[in-house]
Amino acid sequence: MSEQSGEWRAGIDDVDAALIDGYQSGFPIAERPFEAVGEALGIDADEALSRVRALREAGIFRRFGPVLNPPVIGSSTLAAVKAPEDRFDEVAEVINGYRQVNHNYARDHEWNVWFVVTAGSRETRDRILAEIEERTGLDVLVLPMLTDYYIDLEFPVVNADRFARESADRRSAGNANGDAVSESVRRATDASATRISEDAAGDLTAFEADLLLEIQDGFPLSATPYRDVADALDADVSDVLAAIERLQDDGCIKRIGCVVNHVTTGFDANCMVVWDVPDEERDERGERAGELPYVTLCYHRPRRPDQDWPYNLFTMIHGRDAAAVDAKIDELAAEYLPFEHERLYSTETLKQTGAQYEELL
Repeated sequence: MSEQSGEWRAGIDDVDAALIDGYQSGFPIAERPFEAVGEALGIDADEALSRVRALREAGIFRRFGPVLNPPVIGSSTLAAVKAPEDRFDEVAEVINGYRQVNHNYARDHEWNVWFVVTAGSRETRDRILAEIEERTGLDVLVLPMLTDYYIDLEFPVVNADRFARESADRRSAGNANGDAVSESVRRATDASATRISEDAAGDLTAFEADLLLEIQDGFPLSATPYRDVADALDADVSDVLAAIERLQDDGCIKRIGCVVNHVTTGFDANCMVVWDVPDEERDERGERAGELPYVTLCYHRPRRPDQDWPYNLFTMIHGRDAAAVDAKIDELAAEYLPFEHERLYSTETLKQTGAQYEELL
C-alpha cells in the first residue's frame, strides 16, 4: 500500500469526504453554487466554500472547475520520445515549455517520456510536435486517440481500496449478502466504441471560445465563480451560465467539479498497459475491457510499425498498491486480452495540468 494513502486523511471529516467523493462532477451551474452544495451537505455556503479552499490548499484537490474534452474541442495526441539518461531533464524541460503540453510522465520503458499535446487545431498540434522533434533531436512517437472505449478519472478516493474503483469491482461481484448480481448490472458501464477525429473542431462561437480560454485553468474559488468569469469577459452572468450548460451538453466540457490529486490521495502505482490486439477483435475486446470496474482508461491508438510500436489498445489502471495493480493486469491478460503486451509504470510526474489552449478560433 502506498505510504501516501493514509497521510492525507488526518485532517478530513465526513463532510470533507462527501465533498471529495461527491463533487468530482455535477457541481451546480448557478450564480451562487455553494449555496446548493452547502444545503446538500448540511452546512452553510461559506463553510462549503471554505472547505473546498482548504482541500485545494492541502493538495487533495488539484483545481476546481471544468474538465475540458480535447477530442471534441480540437486536436490532441499522446506522444513519446526516447530521452537519453544524460539529457532527460533537458528534454523534459523543452517539452514542458509548451503550454499545450498538459500532461507529461516518465515511464519505465525505452520510450520513457510520455506527454499529451492539446491544441485548437491539428495544424497547431502538428507544428508543436515538429518543433519538439527539431529542438530535442529525437523522434517523436505520435499516437492520437482513434477510438474511445472508456475514459473516467473520476472515482472515489476516501477508502482503503488498492486500485481505483475497487469498491465498484466488489459491487459487481455480488451484493452485501454475497449473491451474484445480474450481467446487466455488472456490465452497466457504457464502453461503447466512439470514433475520434484528429481534425475535430468544437464549432464554437467567438464567445464560447473566449469563455473556454478564460476557464481552462479553473474557476475562481469564490462565492460567485460564474459571475467572476462573466466580469472577466465583460459579459452577463446569465450568458455565461447558459454557455457553460451548452458546452457541457455538446461535450466540450466533460464535467464540472473538484479535480482530485490521485497521487496525493495515494493512487501512485499507475500503469499504462499497451496491447497488440488483432484489428478484427479490437472493438469487441476494447469494449469488454472498458466495462471492467478497475480499468480507468481504455482506448485505441494507431500502431507505428516503422517505429517498432506494434500496440493498438491502451488500458490504464490507477492503484495504491503495485501488487494489486499487477494482479489486475494479470487478470486482464488471462481472461480478457490474451495478447502480447507491455506494462509501462509511471515513475515520475513531469507536468500535470488541465487542457491548455492559446487560441481556439
